[in-house]
Amino acid sequence: MRPVVLCFSGLDPSGGAGLQADIEAVGQAGAHAAIACTAVTIQSSQQVLGFEACAASLVKNQAMAVLDDLPVQVIKSGMLGTTDNIAMLTRLFAEHRIAADTPFVLDPVLVANSGGSLGDEQTLVTAFRELIAYSTLITPNTHELRALSGEEDLHIGAQKLCAQGAHAVLVKTSHDFESGDIKQYLYIKGEMVHQSTLPRLNGEFHGSGCSLASFIAGRLAMGDTLIDAVTSADNWITQTLRAADVPHPDDSKAQLIPNRFIRS
Repeated sequence: MRPVVLCFSGLDPSGGAGLQADIEAVGQAGAHAAIACTAVTIQSSQQVLGFEACAASLVKNQAMAVLDDLPVQVIKSGMLGTTDNIAMLTRLFAEHRIAADTPFVLDPVLVANSGGSLGDEQTLVTAFRELIAYSTLITPNTHELRALSGEEDLHIGAQKLCAQGAHAVLVKTSHDFESGDIKQYLYIKGEMVHQSTLPRLNGEFHGSGCSLASFIAGRLAMGDTLIDAVTSADNWITQTLRAADVPHPDDSKAQLIPNRFIRS
């Protein structure tokens, strides 16, 4: 049987990010994605125009329907959208509605890469600080890492998130530089245990962060260690971005959508 990953994420009509990215990435990792939809967004591959968050009670009821029915082995969260939804997920862990030993991959979405607000950033940051303590792995981009940790230095910021309770932090530097290879650093319990170098590819991509975090969650469900899951995800995401397509090549503003139907 395929292991089950329960993903908390929003609907992206363009199919580049959000719950569709979760379904495809988890599936390519070999697992089955179940979804608790947190919001419906209005967005293209280029821009978020608006969103309507699902009520926390609705998200909780979706999650409990899955948890009561399927053998969920990993939890992954992306866009939660409101402090109520973040607090609801925190309570599911605190009240042991989710088993204490269930791995949890937290992608702390604050702002869409394509541009546009996904909620008031400062209130989301405050709410996330309680949820971080339950995370097995947190996968912030550099903006999110600095916002959550309050530190400019990425390495100090990663150590601070570990001190706040995160078991591990994956530091991704793709947002910090416009050229050169992309460096990634994996911290576990405050110590850097793994680093990798990914090629920087031409173009902008819509949904790469969602895809990476979800593939890692899928590989954890398949039994990989954290380092092996991250290494496998690095290889896979590079292939999906090399094969990214859909927007017209003459549109310099368009973001390419990863081709997630690529086997690692």
